Amino acid sequence: MDMADTASVIKQHLIDPEICIRCNTCEATCPVGAITHDSRNYVVDAEKCNLCMACIPPCPTGSIDNWRTMPVVKAYSVDEQFTWDELPVELTPDQLADAGVAADATPVEPEAPSLPAAVTGETPFNSALYGAVVPPWSAAHSYTNLYGPKAAEKTVTATVVGNVRVTEVGKDYDTHHIVLDFGAMPFPVLEGQSIGIVPPGADASGRAHHPRQYSIASPRNGERPGYNNISLTIKRVLEDYQGKPVRGVCSNYMCDLQVGDKVQVIGPFGASFLMPNHPRSSIVMICTGTGSAPMRAMTEWRRRLRQSGKFEGGKLLLFFGARTKEELPYFGPLQSLPKDFIDINLAFSRTQGQPKRYVQDLMRERAADLALLLADPNAYFYVCGLKAMEEGVVLALRDVAKQAGLDWEAVGEQMKRMGRLHLETY
Repeated sequence: MDMADTASVIKQHLIDPEICIRCNTCEATCPVGAITHDSRNYVVDAEKCNLCMACIPPCPTGSIDNWRTMPVVKAYSVDEQFTWDELPVELTPDQLADAGVAADATPVEPEAPSLPAAVTGETPFNSALYGAVVPPWSAAHSYTNLYGPKAAEKTVTATVVGNVRVTEVGKDYDTHHIVLDFGAMPFPVLEGQSIGIVPPGADASGRAHHPRQYSIASPRNGERPGYNNISLTIKRVLEDYQGKPVRGVCSNYMCDLQVGDKVQVIGPFGASFLMPNHPRSSIVMICTGTGSAPMRAMTEWRRRLRQSGKFEGGKLLLFFGARTKEELPYFGPLQSLPKDFIDINLAFSRTQGQPKRYVQDLMRERAADLALLLADPNAYFYVCGLKAMEEGVVLALRDVAKQAGLDWEAVGEQMKRMGRLHLETY
C-alpha cells in the first residue's frame, strides 16, 4: 500500500485490551506474523495484516474482532497500540474528511498472503496450517464468556476448597492442584475449556492486573462429581522462558491461596479444544507440564463414564513429558489407572544418567499405533504445553504418516477441517 496517499483508508484490525486474556491464540494462529505482544498487550501490525480472518474463530473472548476505518498514513502503529488500556473510538466522518478522506473512499485492499510453508518450504513452521478451529462433530455444546473482564460486576467469585501440591516437595518445580467452588452461581464447563483468574492489586504502572488464563483440569460434572466446582493445574512461575528470575503475578497468588479464600473468575473460554462425546472415539493426548490439565479432565470424564457402563471402548493414549519424574504433575495418580483403560507413555528430558527423551521421541516409537489412529476418522489428537513442543509433535505426526504410506498433506488438511488435531500451546 502507498503510505503517502493521504486519501486512502484502511480497515485496521485491532485487539481490545480490555477483553483480551493474553492467551496467545491469535499470535499462534496468524499465518503472516502480523500479531505480536509485549508484557502488556497483544497488537496487530497494519502493514502485515492481510485480513485473512484466520485469527477470528479461535479467539476465546472475541477481543480480536475489532476494526477501525483509518487514513492509511494515520494507521495506529504497533508501539502506539502497546500503550493502550482501551480501544480508541471510531473516527467520525468529519474527522476522516479533515484528514482528506473522501466520503465514498474504499479501504485499500492488502496484498495477497504468501504461500504457506507446506507449499513453498521457505517460511517457518506455522501451527495455523494444522491446528483445528472447530470442535469434534460429537462434542457437547460449550458455554463461553458468561462472565467478562470489562467490569468488576461481570466477574464471578469462587471459593478455594482445595490446594494441594502435585509435584514432589523439595524440588524446584512447584505445581499445585487448586479446586474452586462456585456455589449457586452458574458456571458450566467442558473438558478442554479454560477460565481467567483476575489477580488482585495493580502492576508497576498502577493499572489493574489483566486476567491470566488457566486450563480446567476437572470434568464437566465437577472435580467432586455433582458439585459446582472445577480444578486447575498451576505451576509457580519463578523464571521466564529464558531462565531469568521473575515472580509470576497470578501463579504465585494462586499457589499461595488457602482454603476459604475468594477468587475473581471470568469465562469460561474455549469452543474448539473439546473432547468428542462419541464413546467409541479414540483420543491421543500429547502434553508437557501443566499442559496436562485438559488431558486430566478428559481422562477423568472417560473414567467416570467407564464406571457408569457408558464407555464403549475408544482408545486413550497419553504422551506426557517433563524434565524428571519428580516434576511430572499427577505422577502418583497416573500409576493407578488401569492399563486396559489408558496407554501411558512418559518422557523425561533431565533424568540423571539417562539420554534426553521428549514426547515426539515416544510418538515415533509408537508409530505403528499412531498411524492407525491418524487414518481413523474417529480418532482425535490434542496437544497442550509449551510452544516449543508444537513443531516437534507435528513433524513427528508427519513422519509417522509418511512411514505408513499416508499422504500427510491430505491427512493434515482433513484433520484440521474435521476438528481432529487441536493445538493449544503457550
